[in-house]
Amino acid sequence: MAAAVERTDELVREYLLFRGFTATLKQLDVEIKADKEKGFRVDKIVEQLQQYVQSYDLTALRDYWSYLERRLFSRLEDVYRPTVNKLKISLYRYYLVHTVQTSRNDKTQEFFLKQSSELQNQAEWKEWFVLPFIPNPESNPTFSTYFSRQWADTFIVSLHNFLSVLFHFLPVPVILNFDEECQRSNFLQEENEALRQKLFALQAEYYRMKKDEPQQQQEEEELIVHHKLPSYVTNMDRLGDSELDMTCSQRSTAHSLQTRGGFLSSLLPQGKKGPSRVTQTAGTSSVQAGAPLVGKKEQPNHQSSKGKEVTSSCKEAKSPFGGLTATESSSLQQRQRRLQDHGKERKELLSKATSQAQTTERKLEVLSTETETPLEPHTEQMETRTKTFGSTLDTGGIRQEQPFIVLSQEEYGEHHSSIMHCRVDCSGRRVASLDVDGVIKVWSFNPIMQTKASSISKSPLLSLEWATKRDRLLLLGSGVGTVRLYDTEAKKNLCEISIDEDMPRILSLACSPSGASFVCSAAASGLVSHLDPVAPDSGGKGTNQVPGKLLLWDTKTMKQQLQFSLEPEPIAINCTAFNHNGNLLVTGAADGIIRLFDMQQHECAMSWQAHDGEVYSVEFSYDENAVYSIGEDGKFIQWNIHKSGSKVSEYGLPRDATGPFVLSGYSGYKQVQVPHGRLFAFDSEGNYMLTCSSSGGVIYKLSSNEKVLESCLSLGGHRAPVVTVDWCTAMDCGTCLTASMDGKIKLTTLLAQKS
Repeated sequence: MAAAVERTDELVREYLLFRGFTATLKQLDVEIKADKEKGFRVDKIVEQLQQYVQSYDLTALRDYWSYLERRLFSRLEDVYRPTVNKLKISLYRYYLVHTVQTSRNDKTQEFFLKQSSELQNQAEWKEWFVLPFIPNPESNPTFSTYFSRQWADTFIVSLHNFLSVLFHFLPVPVILNFDEECQRSNFLQEENEALRQKLFALQAEYYRMKKDEPQQQQEEEELIVHHKLPSYVTNMDRLGDSELDMTCSQRSTAHSLQTRGGFLSSLLPQGKKGPSRVTQTAGTSSVQAGAPLVGKKEQPNHQSSKGKEVTSSCKEAKSPFGGLTATESSSLQQRQRRLQDHGKERKELLSKATSQAQTTERKLEVLSTETETPLEPHTEQMETRTKTFGSTLDTGGIRQEQPFIVLSQEEYGEHHSSIMHCRVDCSGRRVASLDVDGVIKVWSFNPIMQTKASSISKSPLLSLEWATKRDRLLLLGSGVGTVRLYDTEAKKNLCEISIDEDMPRILSLACSPSGASFVCSAAASGLVSHLDPVAPDSGGKGTNQVPGKLLLWDTKTMKQQLQFSLEPEPIAINCTAFNHNGNLLVTGAADGIIRLFDMQQHECAMSWQAHDGEVYSVEFSYDENAVYSIGEDGKFIQWNIHKSGSKVSEYGLPRDATGPFVLSGYSGYKQVQVPHGRLFAFDSEGNYMLTCSSSGGVIYKLSSNEKVLESCLSLGGHRAPVVTVDWCTAMDCGTCLTASMDGKIKLTTLLAQKS
């Protein structure tokens, strides 16, 4: 709703300016600046209340809450009155706790003096009047709960959720529905475009199958006719309709002449008997007429059968004269009836064959429409290997509760090209993002989303990392062999060091938790750039043997301390990660090997072959007894660091979670990006993992007992593939960052459901 209000205000400003109502426009700006509802932005309202608490302005705090009650809470039903009253009591207690924690006893006493008339008759405040006179209230059982950080965070989140739900169901004027209608219209246009593209593909496939259909239909018809004719018909005369009628008429004429002029037959010689000629003619015509319907392989059999018939008719001609006429007349009548019966039967069979061929044609048409391959991404082949968490019923028939609640999702859209890195600092207050054009943005998201610093690099940048102790500093690795130290508050480069001219690509940077040093991975120039219009070969192990170095640098002096030994040969290190105290360093390389370094001895403690192809991303587990990795082979594997190469679990991930990432454009253009940033991140307790996908982040539940990952929540919100993720756990409300190839970064705030 807040976004709709902001856009509507802009439209009203534009309209007033167009009409020349400058005085009204000035008055509108004045009232918007003094707006107590803050444009219906929940974060702004909560921030205003916290500001009054921190400044000990009790009068302003009471007035602001009274305004909210008159303007917003009064519209609620009576059933929600107790909830509003509880929030008010919690707000006053929040104020009192702040005054005690900051040792402002005068403000505590002032609160009870001003509010005593209102609170003395309320049972909830009966025990609170002794608060100013207790020396250590935080240790008192009555008040200890309210002095915990957990209670304060729970109150702020509850107030935030209450206002969010209230604004969501608040009746809005017609003009605010305009924004919703525009979004719905845009969504329908995008859906129509996708369906149109799918229709074009289906039509093209249908025309292709329609073109090949006549030949298939002819072959199908021949097979049907061949297999449906009975065996005795196959051995009979195969006459066409015209030949059958002509032969029947000839035989009927010959029979009539024979019966009318019997004395002529007695005068004719034996060799010139009419019936034998008729039989020979029939035999000859049958051989000629049988050719169009039967293949060449059947012709010798038919000819031999016809020859037998001619021979048998000649043998009958040698019988005595008296028996010849009677026998011939009866045989001709039987022959004629048989031919007529066979003709009718053949017509019926041919008509059935035609109807079956038409039925086959219709089946082929239906089949051609049903077997069209839908235009779906490659990830659907792998999604069948994951279980949807909460969508299935357990044995008791009760639906499982989702582990997270999405409080909000905001978008940072200052980038205009594909994101490479997106990282939250240690305090969880700021985010640094880097795109393929070398644009660096440092921005905050709490309480509002605001850009703090922006810089454009002349040389290409490949890596990014926050400094740990001075979290205002950024380490930036370039593609020309340099590392810069950038001050995000002063908005300038503090220093720039040259690593190695022969190893110009700085692939990975990792700062030690102590802040005293950082590791730098330098590699030689590769054949595949970070953004290429042609997809690289997925290949197997050993296809990307790019030489590289792993160096340790001092953060204060910005001087190299040592170079790590990489066995069996120097190789490009793609990803690096420290454990919580900086004593261990894990790396993933282009040769598919994971190496674990002891940072006290500065040597490789163990290494093992982890993936077929490159290792894209590695992280320590929550208890730091294992290492997780994602590789070019599309596998997500958990390794036991106490046993070298011991695999705890292995899962297959969709292609859009591991890369290379593909963004399709018009006219067959494809933009391909190999992984650079973090591909997965864990929650605060290490039980859930956030990964990339084609439309947003996906959260999986990690369980060693399951053979497949359980998909708990799909964050969504993206129109392009997500290429890097991060999970900020500095606050109780976890914040997930998902960055995509269209330059958009989604910030999703989650609330964990405690069991």
